[in-house]
Amino acid sequence: MYDDSSYKIKKMLLKEKNMKAAQLDKYDKNFQLIVRNVPVPDIKEDEVLVRVKEAAVNPLEKLIGTGSVKLIQDYSLPATMGNELTGVVENIGSKVTNFQINDAVYSRLPLNQIGAFAEYVAVSADAISKIPANLDFKTGAAAPLTGLTAYQGLFEELEAKKGETVFIPGGSGSFGQLAIPIAKSIGLTVIVSGNSAARDRTLKLGADQYISFETQNYWELINDVDYVIDTLGPNEFDRELSVIKPGGRLLSLRTGPNKRFAVDHNFGFAKKQLFSLAGSKFDRKAEKKNVQYRFIFVRSDGSQLDELSKIIEKNNIVPAVDPTVFHIENINDALDFVFNGRPQGKVLITF
Repeated sequence: MYDDSSYKIKKMLLKEKNMKAAQLDKYDKNFQLIVRNVPVPDIKEDEVLVRVKEAAVNPLEKLIGTGSVKLIQDYSLPATMGNELTGVVENIGSKVTNFQINDAVYSRLPLNQIGAFAEYVAVSADAISKIPANLDFKTGAAAPLTGLTAYQGLFEELEAKKGETVFIPGGSGSFGQLAIPIAKSIGLTVIVSGNSAARDRTLKLGADQYISFETQNYWELINDVDYVIDTLGPNEFDRELSVIKPGGRLLSLRTGPNKRFAVDHNFGFAKKQLFSLAGSKFDRKAEKKNVQYRFIFVRSDGSQLDELSKIIEKNNIVPAVDPTVFHIENINDALDFVFNGRPQGKVLITF
């Protein structure tokens, strides 16, 4: 039962505390984050305060830091960065009933409320879920962003159904690690391309066919698939389009937004015009093939994380984590490693 007196005491104690946070002061192609002491955030009645244990570093940080997603989400600067985390519930708002203090949770934070690169974060209770039983704080931090991308892509954007086929070019990495089991849980036939070293582990995840790009061209081997989930970007667009049957869909994680994306997200007239122009080349190519082009920018969703947890536990999925240890003081080194290095899994900031 919620204890109002303990909540008030804890809130008063936390209000006097500061925390370390890595903040973006300005958009720049060579941005650097500044680590500074800032007040621990207050929580609203429907929020929880999470003491961060692990924060994941993603390529998304580069898109935000350079200002590449300003049209989708512009931030009031300075802004604490970081999109994905695990942690422990430190305090709960008066209307939160589904979490308790000391619960271990994970989250892809709401796009307009990021801040995982900090010792504490205030987040809506609707955006978090309890960490899957087979994961710990480290492996759990590698799951929500990728997992929700796969979940929303398959269920919402593609509306995939049992018996259909999905092809994931470049799906041998972290995205495929979660997308493949989710797709198989729907009853899809899953085809993946990637490097030969990842063949066995990808087939073990449930992929029905694996194409090694070093020795095989997927566009010469497959055709008439229902869906393609693009992880490679615009240079692969034409070849991906060529293997989709008429009436199918191409969903991209990287190529860029279009008019449909703007309409689905209820953007204003000006943004609709801009996105229509930006995506027009890809829309025209897709329409000629009678294929629907879609772009996804994943949102937070605690109830979907609950469903994702069930899939992770049932299939004992353990996301790969790079062994390199970074702390908040090394945030810019961690960013550089993600952007320019060769991580062997998700890169984490440990608190």
